[in-house]
Amino acid sequence: WNHWPCRRRLPLSWTLFCGMLLFTFGFISLFTGHMASDLEWYSQRFVSKTSWYYKKVRYHAPIDIWKSQYSELYYGCSNRSSNSLPAVRKQSSNGYLLIATSGGLNQQRTGITDAVVVARILNATLVVPELDHHSYWKDDSDFNNIFDLDWFISSLEKDVPIVKKVPDKVMRSMDKPPYTMRVPRKSEPEYYLEEVLPILLRRQVLQLTKFDYRLANDLDDELQKLRCRVNYHALRFTKHITNLGYRLVRRMRKMAQRYIAVHLRFEPDMLAFSGCYFGGGDRERHELSEIRKRWETLPESSPDEERMRGRCPLTPHEVGILLQALGFDNATYIYVASGEIYGGEATLRPLRDIFPNFYTKEMLLADEELQSLAPFSSRLAAIDYVVCDESDVFVTNNNGNMAKILAGRR
Repeated sequence: WNHWPCRRRLPLSWTLFCGMLLFTFGFISLFTGHMASDLEWYSQRFVSKTSWYYKKVRYHAPIDIWKSQYSELYYGCSNRSSNSLPAVRKQSSNGYLLIATSGGLNQQRTGITDAVVVARILNATLVVPELDHHSYWKDDSDFNNIFDLDWFISSLEKDVPIVKKVPDKVMRSMDKPPYTMRVPRKSEPEYYLEEVLPILLRRQVLQLTKFDYRLANDLDDELQKLRCRVNYHALRFTKHITNLGYRLVRRMRKMAQRYIAVHLRFEPDMLAFSGCYFGGGDRERHELSEIRKRWETLPESSPDEERMRGRCPLTPHEVGILLQALGFDNATYIYVASGEIYGGEATLRPLRDIFPNFYTKEMLLADEELQSLAPFSSRLAAIDYVVCDESDVFVTNNNGNMAKILAGRR
């Protein structure tokens, strides 16, 4: 064999080596891919199917834009537990709690809800909360002008004793007028027990002012359920407001089987508070900055940064584009719940152009029907609440109080 000529060993090309390597991996993955997919198919036959699985399987199914396919999975959870302690008796309560709410209708509604919970924490007798007459809204409505007062008291009798006013006998026995204080925002129950209760026990009658968001969000289950009972069961509108609201609903239904309710918060004060810019040039910047001066503690903010963070309310035009993108055509009927719109008709026109079947309470109610409520913004907001609650689809351009309350209600 020594006679065979020697062959020189050629170096293996690097390109050829990489190509062979890729070919090998591809060849292997051809089988392992099938194997993995088969294993997935078999495993799905033996495990419970999650919502993710159904979502994946139904990916190509037609979407009903008028209904959530998961709506049947939601349920109410406000019922009182069987082991819940009864309400303290008026005679043995720790004193009378006066509450002064602030803001518009839904901000005050939040304050009323938390007032009941705080009274429960303190084992106090709650005096029917006082509504704000001096805020931006300038509404002179009292509690019984908006809510069914007797229903409010009776529906919560197992949770908290509630009276319409402090008894005259108690007021005459006091050496000093009721003590007034403002608690920090989002205070824990422990704060009320340690800082507020001693004052209540000493003075008998205590008033908490500017009562909005003065209770922490994270509470135990029983107190959270109480919040739900107050907000969604005990706070029932007066018959007059409810009847007007349902009259509007019937008029919308008469024109269309289904309708969208759009809560459009685009008032000048709200836009100024947001610190955002909406394309109105120097005039808008000047007008909103002047309004913004009302709040001395508002921090400086960048309109561009606020928009990038998604904190700016949508313009009416942007709401129209959003609804189009979701699949609603221009034959859709929409009910717009709003107050004063910054820019007036010029601001609303782009939304009207997209959805010409555009209605508001002012368009649907006769002058004589609205006359009694016209000076009261909170009562008008309550009518809007009813129509939005009964709508097939509810859309909002902001993440404000009404949007959050209605989402929970629906």
